[in-house]
Amino acid sequence: MAEHPAFSRFVETIAALRAPDGCPWDIEQTHRSIARNMLEEAYEVVDAIEADDTAHLREELGDVLLQVVLQCQIAQDAGAFTIDEVCQDVNDKIIRRHPHVFGDVRAGAANEVLDMWDRIKRDERADAAIAAGRKAHEADGFLDSIPCGMPALIQAQKISRKVIGIGFEWETIDDIWDQVFSEIEELRQAYGEAQKDERGKVIDGPEVELEVGDVLFTFSNVALRMGIDAETALRASCRKFRTRWSYIERAAIAQDRRIEELSTEEMNILWDEAKLAE
Repeated sequence: MAEHPAFSRFVETIAALRAPDGCPWDIEQTHRSIARNMLEEAYEVVDAIEADDTAHLREELGDVLLQVVLQCQIAQDAGAFTIDEVCQDVNDKIIRRHPHVFGDVRAGAANEVLDMWDRIKRDERADAAIAAGRKAHEADGFLDSIPCGMPALIQAQKISRKVIGIGFEWETIDDIWDQVFSEIEELRQAYGEAQKDERGKVIDGPEVELEVGDVLFTFSNVALRMGIDAETALRASCRKFRTRWSYIERAAIAQDRRIEELSTEEMNILWDEAKLAE
């Protein structure tokens, strides 16, 4: 089995930063104070992956590891848990949820593995309920493991995939499309009835907001049925838009003009040029 001395040295380095004679900033940090850093570093990892930037990916993975080790050191300093316990827990979980690798269960395709993973998680929740003196059906809610703070598109598809796993789904993709069109019509009606300003912006329209959410949620199911990750797809569209907009900005600079000085017609022409350049 391979040893990982560099990991051990890194854990020792973070411990030194948190020691009484360590770094004043690191000593002051709490789980909450650096929680957002974990999100920011994770997004930077995704950026590096989608840019196929291996060198940057190596650096950003290190930054995520820094957040993990620092959070574990904060917990150890408080007597809560250690990084070794975290590693042991996740190792046990991975072995337990891969019986087709570490046991005698067979799984022939990736979707079978995902279904088995969900079944094992449900069994774990039931076992936890029993261990806490409750009945198996009194386990935590089926969707409780999906964080409410997760990006909404990711959350929508995770919710849908979990309930699909126990049979709550549309029969065909055409059925989902019908639901999408139905939700769009409900949105149109809600918008038509809402109070709006002179530019068409809704004034105090929670119903419209909910209908927009229903359209997005249902459409995420179309992507899910197609095997498309909605969050990844939308990020790709955002990158495409940024690239085309950058073309327009460069064109404005070349004309010694500010972007605000371009007419809508001029911007549309440049937009089409950017599309052709792709």
